[in-house]
Amino acid sequence: MALTTVLFDLDGTLLPMDQEEFVNAYFSLLAKRLAPMGYEPKELVATIWAGTKAMLANKGSRPNDELFWSKFVENYGVQCLRDKEQIDDYYNKEFLLVKDICGFNPKAAECVHRIKEAGFRAALATQPIFPRTATEHRTRWAGLQVSDFELVTTYENINYCKPSKEYYLEICRRLGVSAEECLMVGNDVDDDMPARDTGMQVFLLTDCLINHKGADINEYPHGGFDELLAFLNI
Repeated sequence: MALTTVLFDLDGTLLPMDQEEFVNAYFSLLAKRLAPMGYEPKELVATIWAGTKAMLANKGSRPNDELFWSKFVENYGVQCLRDKEQIDDYYNKEFLLVKDICGFNPKAAECVHRIKEAGFRAALATQPIFPRTATEHRTRWAGLQVSDFELVTTYENINYCKPSKEYYLEICRRLGVSAEECLMVGNDVDDDMPARDTGMQVFLLTDCLINHKGADINEYPHGGFDELLAFLNI
């Protein structure tokens, strides 16, 4: 079946970054914002990780954001939900400083635009553990807009995470396409390449490669944006 749709990861794919540096900056700035409200930094970070693990383990029971905030309620009590507005505000203020530790590759936006001009549909299949606001900012840092994509996965709008097979199949369902029509482009061997198990084709972008288990990447089509366009015959 001919390819009709390209799914793009964001962090480390369209937006160059060192994942560890990104997470450290994100946590540090959030902890600083919430410390005056009584959130002890180490406990806060542990709670964020607990919420993140809950989302990563989501089997479709409820949206990821509900699982994330359930861990805050478990730890801090229901009153913490009153502070959600402050955390949402963080993403429009302090979080913007995280851009400084991210890179920029003009070929990323150029590639997305050329793929769309060639008649392919595009979706942003980023790990849905961030709210839409944070995803909108990171997409802009990559030189793109969320409007460049037919679907953007965020923690509010989906009940699964990578590398779950159901995550990729849910994207197909929402786009009205079969897995065999899709190509998943990502930089993480463990999170993005399992899309192949659904019947999707995959392309491993190696500019900011994540390969924790040392897998042989030669089993996947791989390279940079130029090689991706060549793979698609564009």
